[in-house]
Amino acid sequence: MARVLSTEGVAPQERLALWADLICDAYVQLDCETPDSDAPFNGNILSERLATLDLSQVTASPQRVLRTSRQISKATEDYFLVSIQTKGLGVIRQDGRQALLRPGDFALYDSTRPYELLFENDFQQFVLMLPGEMLRSQVKATEDLTAIPVSGRRGAGHLMIGMIEALWRDIAALEPASAGAVSDSVLNILVAGLRTLPAATRLPPSKLKRLYLAQARAFVREHLRDPQLSVEMIAAELRLSVSTLHRAFQGEPCSLVHWIWTERLDAVKRDLADPALRNFGVSSLAFAWGFNDAAHFSRAFKERFGVTATEFRHGLFGESAR
Repeated sequence: MARVLSTEGVAPQERLALWADLICDAYVQLDCETPDSDAPFNGNILSERLATLDLSQVTASPQRVLRTSRQISKATEDYFLVSIQTKGLGVIRQDGRQALLRPGDFALYDSTRPYELLFENDFQQFVLMLPGEMLRSQVKATEDLTAIPVSGRRGAGHLMIGMIEALWRDIAALEPASAGAVSDSVLNILVAGLRTLPAATRLPPSKLKRLYLAQARAFVREHLRDPQLSVEMIAAELRLSVSTLHRAFQGEPCSLVHWIWTERLDAVKRDLADPALRNFGVSSLAFAWGFNDAAHFSRAFKERFGVTATEFRHGLFGESAR
């Protein structure tokens, strides 16, 4: 059964604030604003889970949605999202590009970097959300493929919109045993559509790119304990643009931001396993490696290692673990 998130039944003056909470709940942390605060606002999300994919249908009033650097700095989510336009027009902006989506078109965007979604009129679209590493294992240079429209009027784009619409009609009747195969089929068609884009045929990384990678990783490891460490700081130190730095990490197993959090989590885990540091609390060890929010650290640690930091330490040192 589809999960329903809606502004229906809420006082008009409260709907936009509720909608901002609903889209954060359904996707990732986002800001939302409407071009006309006096106009009535309505929004509805129907969402379904399909194996490793989340598929939702969004129907809403005009709005502007932002994923900011501030939100990303506090997050560990790593997802790709695909907007498949079905009614009205939509605009996706990311990585210095802009994709205008007409009904049937789709485009990719990445939750680990800032993006903007713009809808000047009422609209409807499907949103497909999948783990970042899943797509990166299938397609290289994903950063060069964001915010570029894939036409739904021919080729893989046409197959994509047809499959999504058919799946949405029949998803409630889909047998659990076949969900994985259907999920794989959706991913394969998405990959086929992305591979039609010119940027997908880019040559292998150059020596210069490998140099940037090595320099960035060395700087991160040297400053990993600094809570102010950011992509912008790294780019400034290396005298590179932020976009050049992001391009250096395209095709890697994870984005630069995600890699920084991964390195920090691994470092805290090593400290938790060090008998010489048993007298230090979990939070103090986390803060020593650049985390500044205990709740955020706890969620990220459990997401990466499957247990909480306290449970991990308790498993090593028993009741005396803190």
